[in-house]
Parts: sequence; C-alpha cells; structure tokens
Amino acid sequence: MRTVKTKGIIIAEKMMSDFDKMLTILTPNMGKIECMAKGARRPKSLLMAGTQFLCFGDYLLYKGSENYSMNSCETIELFYNIRIDLDKLKYAAYITKILSIFNIGNVAIGMRITQWLTFFASGVTFYFLGEKIFKNKKIAMLLSIFYMTAPYHLAEVFVRDSFSEMFIPI
Repeated sequence: MRTVKTKGIIIAEKMMSDFDKMLTILTPNMGKIECMAKGARRPKSLLMAGTQFLCFGDYLLYKGSENYSMNSCETIELFYNIRIDLDKLKYAAYITKILSIFNIGNVAIGMRITQWLTFFASGVTFYFLGEKIFKNKKIAMLLSIFYMTAPYHLAEVFVRDSFSEMFIPI
C-alpha cells in the first residue's frame, strides 16, 4: 500500500454509486490507470472539479490491493474552451475513446497511434477536398496520395511530431 502523486488527465468517468466515480486517468509516468474517487459526486466534495472529463491536474492516489483510490486532487486546467464548443468536445471524446479502445498503457504508444490515425484522416480529408474542388475522383485520389507522401509533410509529421501540420477541418 503506497501513496503516489502524479499529473494526469481524466479520459473517462463512470458513475459507480450515488456519490462515487470510477475514473480512467492518463498519466505520463504510469500510463492509463483506473482510480476510484469516493464521494466525488457529493455537492460539497473537494474532488468534484478535479474529477470531471478532460480535467488535467495533480492527483494524490492511494494504491490499494487491486486499484487506486483518490485521496486529493488539484486542478491545473479544466479546458473550458473545449467544453463550451460542442464540436471540439466531440473530437476530444473521440480521441479519448480511441485511447480507451486500444487500451493504451503507455503515453508514447498512445501518441504514436493517434498520430497515425490523424495522418490517415488528413489524407481522407484532402481526398474529399480535392473531389469537391475538381469534381473528379481520380484527381482527388492522386492529390491525396501526393499530399500524404510529400517529403515535407512526412518530415513535419513523423520527425518533428507536429500535429498542426495535419489537415483536418475542425
């Protein structure tokens, strides 16, 4: 039985009983962990703000026999700008669901999978853009292949790890 302090982001939450939550936290040093937050749904709980979906914070966890329990949390970022925009919230939910489906325990592997999925999604998006502009599927496919295999694009995405170079209209 040990106490662990770590930074992390809540990528999933399940309501367990009247006042408890089971959280999935993505951490940089322990990967994806499951954590019980007892009393987090009580109206005056100190854990209420720090246990919401997409909350990034410092968490003090207690390692039990099988899983972690949350002792305290300190909120660093709530990502309010994502929460108020329904489209951004939808894409954030998709990304966290992908991380949960692949059962990523290591952040580096999760980032690499997300990078590949976004890379291929950018090719599909570029295909639809080419089809809309030129009204020809063959030209759109050629443009998409050219875009995905351009040396500059490959270097930006896979050498510099630049997600901003991926063309997905949000």
